[in-house]
Amino acid sequence: MIKTIVKFSGLLAVFMLVVFGLHLLILSFGNNPLFENKIIEAYLFNFIFGFIVVVLLTFLQHKATGSLGFIFMGSSLVKFLFYFAIFNSTYKEDGDVSRLEFAAFFIPYSISLIIEVIFLSKTLNK
Repeated sequence: MIKTIVKFSGLLAVFMLVVFGLHLLILSFGNNPLFENKIIEAYLFNFIFGFIVVVLLTFLQHKATGSLGFIFMGSSLVKFLFYFAIFNSTYKEDGDVSRLEFAAFFIPYSISLIIEVIFLSKTLNK
């Protein structure tokens, strides 16, 4: 079980770092500010939350097999609630969520979610 968690955290860290680097590269090509819009916080938040979800589901895979899908969906709801509490208020300070603000949260959210789903589906189906 610990091996699975370590494997996931390494995989998620690599993907998030690569995507973060590409995200910064694209921002720099567009002459946009690199570290605004809580971009670092968004990547860290999604990494940490993705890690917590996988740890939780890995520990519960034998105890709550029939409920894992609901637990995963519930964790997605909690992630969105945290998004609204932490990020959305800052993004909407000027009355509008810009494309850069949206991308700063949505890109790491998407990558984290995709990695979580692929990893969990392969791990839990064994």
